[in-house]
Amino acid sequence: MSNKKDFVVGLDIGTTKICCIVGEIVEPGPNPVIDIVGIGTAPSNGLRKGVVINIDTTVESITKAVEEAELMAGVEISSVYTGIAGGHIKSFNSTGIVAIKDKEINENDVQRVIDAAKAVAIPLDREVIHIIPQEYVVDEQDGIRDPIGMNGVRLEAQVHIVTGAVSSAQNIIKCANKAGLNVSEICLEPIASSEAVLSQDEKDLGVVLVDIGGGTSDIAIFKEGAVVYTGVLAIGGNHITNDISVGLRTPIAEAEKIKIQYGCALASLVSADDTIEVPGVGGRKPRILSRKLLAEIIEPRVEEIFNLIHTEIQKSGFQDVLSGGIVITGGSTLLEGMPELAEYVFEMPVKRGIPSGIGGLRDVVNSPKFATGVGLLQYGARNLGRHLGRNRFTIRDKNIYDKVRGSMRSWIKDLF
Repeated sequence: MSNKKDFVVGLDIGTTKICCIVGEIVEPGPNPVIDIVGIGTAPSNGLRKGVVINIDTTVESITKAVEEAELMAGVEISSVYTGIAGGHIKSFNSTGIVAIKDKEINENDVQRVIDAAKAVAIPLDREVIHIIPQEYVVDEQDGIRDPIGMNGVRLEAQVHIVTGAVSSAQNIIKCANKAGLNVSEICLEPIASSEAVLSQDEKDLGVVLVDIGGGTSDIAIFKEGAVVYTGVLAIGGNHITNDISVGLRTPIAEAEKIKIQYGCALASLVSADDTIEVPGVGGRKPRILSRKLLAEIIEPRVEEIFNLIHTEIQKSGFQDVLSGGIVITGGSTLLEGMPELAEYVFEMPVKRGIPSGIGGLRDVVNSPKFATGVGLLQYGARNLGRHLGRNRFTIRDKNIYDKVRGSMRSWIKDLF
């Protein structure tokens, strides 16, 4: 940043929108205080189901969102924390054990036990995105969150490892790089969203975060304050839009507008007298249809999405330890009736998650659709200045290549 103050930037590269949020760190630390000072959004057309399918279109959208955020914040953005999702994401839990050399546990011992936990066979086409410690065990004493300074002879760590396809991660980095940005770190989107919408009490009790975006539905399960399960399903709000487009025989763009303006996930909440105007296809005249018909198209698809998520939660094995219930967030959860239908499917308390714990222009981002962007900001602020020697996502500025190209041109001119 071209400013003496500490700034952090979250870049949410989503299937339907790209969002860039700039935050000023008022108080750094493990629980930083952040003021939102700038935000920029642009439609996203270069992704499908959370994965980049068109580099140039994505770069164009990123550039537009970043420029808008720069203008509002009055700073130049050079590095960002960005999210990753998609059906290629896989995660698992692992355990590592080491002997303690000096009887007292230090940072080196903690790093060694995490290295031991991550020493598992991972295919060459996959890359580790996160290694998240869940708990430590010192001489059979479990439930320890920070073992540094404790005495013992054996240290055990249980960690959650998230992996993704190398190509998908590289394409996200390439898009940011082509837009003139360095990627400080890539964060799994449900983990980022959890930073923004979940309280520590909810994480301690046991809670499921469900982030339903345009192309994917992301899941993160917390138990005793730690991530125990993550997953990404390649289904989201775009599937609802497609159903509306086919069911009402209207263009996709118009179906999206109708969904946002009149959509309801529970047909029983809609009056039979309510009507909507539906634009026709290919110059045909608009038609007046019942809003209840729209809800009857939306409800089965939303119920299907919730059923798939429910199956994923059951598969995790943590269904019985979720006293904190379920928190749904993401742009698609803005549909009326979403929490009510979710409670019916999950048979658990459900609430809509809105970003919290921020200051400044918080009214601008006071919506579930900004959960991932705000979460990336908070994740970045918490990890700012962390030097673990694994900042492997930082890409050199493209200006370096321009300089090399310029130097070569001048050499050629000198030769002739």
